[in-house]
Amino acid sequence: MASVKKRDDGRPKPWLVRWRDEAGTERKKSFTRKVDADRFRAEVEHSLNDGSYIDPKAGKITFQAYAEDWRAAQQHRPNTAARKKSLLFKHVYPAIGGRQLATIRHSTMQAFVTGLSPDLAPSSIETVFRTVRSIFSAAKRDRLIKFDPCEDITLPELPRVKVVPLTTGEVSALAGAVKPRYRALVEFDAGTGLRQGEVFGVEVGDIDRAEKTLTVERQLQPAAGGGVVVCPLKNRHSYRTVPLGKAMFEVLDAHLAAYPPVAVEVLDVTGPKPVTRTARFVFVDDARRPLNRNTFNESVWRPAREQVGLPETTQHDLRHFYASLLIRAGLNPKVVAERLGHRDATLTLNTYSHLWPDDDDRSRQAIDDVFGRDVPHMRPKESK
Repeated sequence: MASVKKRDDGRPKPWLVRWRDEAGTERKKSFTRKVDADRFRAEVEHSLNDGSYIDPKAGKITFQAYAEDWRAAQQHRPNTAARKKSLLFKHVYPAIGGRQLATIRHSTMQAFVTGLSPDLAPSSIETVFRTVRSIFSAAKRDRLIKFDPCEDITLPELPRVKVVPLTTGEVSALAGAVKPRYRALVEFDAGTGLRQGEVFGVEVGDIDRAEKTLTVERQLQPAAGGGVVVCPLKNRHSYRTVPLGKAMFEVLDAHLAAYPPVAVEVLDVTGPKPVTRTARFVFVDDARRPLNRNTFNESVWRPAREQVGLPETTQHDLRHFYASLLIRAGLNPKVVAERLGHRDATLTLNTYSHLWPDDDDRSRQAIDDVFGRDVPHMRPKESK
């Protein structure tokens, strides 16, 4: 139980509240008025009883100090960890890094977000904000703060950008513009819809010729200091099996005949502990090393897209092309989502809904089929 006692030593704050926290450590806080001391005593007792107690001194840690501890504890992949570090040091710490957690209010965070608008696109602001909110959520769970200042923050509206898939001719042009070694990679990616790291991580053993499938179960990401590391996929829904048709096997067979796979050693962090193992990747660079995204984008993809007049095209556009082919073939959103490794069909519909055929005529026909004059049971009865 907390107690309130008045000190008679002439201090400006004579009313002293004493209590023991959950660890049994004695705490105290002084007040000028007894009414404030009594109110605080009641709040402390209530929070200790219901398990919501927060040490008044806990929130004095600065945002940057806590965020760095948070960042060190995260199980981020190397490239994700590098992005988090970069955005915190570049956009967040200069603004609120030196502030104590307990002093950061909702208004502080709204002003912070608004201040990002002149320099960052709405999507980039959302990325920064999600990281900051994760840190405050962790601080609240650690009971360093009582309220999350990121709740109900207004973010700039994201522009609705419709995906415009590449044409078959554009995909063919890109495949023809890269070095011969990478032509099959472009065609295979367009025919499977894999993310860039996923297609780089395809090993010979992932291809099942009997079942005519490709198993997607890893990705390659750049490693700190160069090279690559074998990483888990983006999320559990990304682990999937993709059907392969005759055309994709022809692409693979021609490629593997021209560029036989070789065994290379890679660092694999997909398991409980990092291990160095031997892998036989389908696609490697000219030096027969696993593909590094940074090197590939700069030395292979950028020259090719500029050569064919598609300067803004990324390799991810091959994934959009694959999705558009499935939609054109009449596959439903659930199946398309499974092929792409989406969490559910909602993301798929949000991205590609405009590509599905217009159902206006089918809607009209459905009503006409029931209410049309040629349907006897729907005809109005004639009055006698």
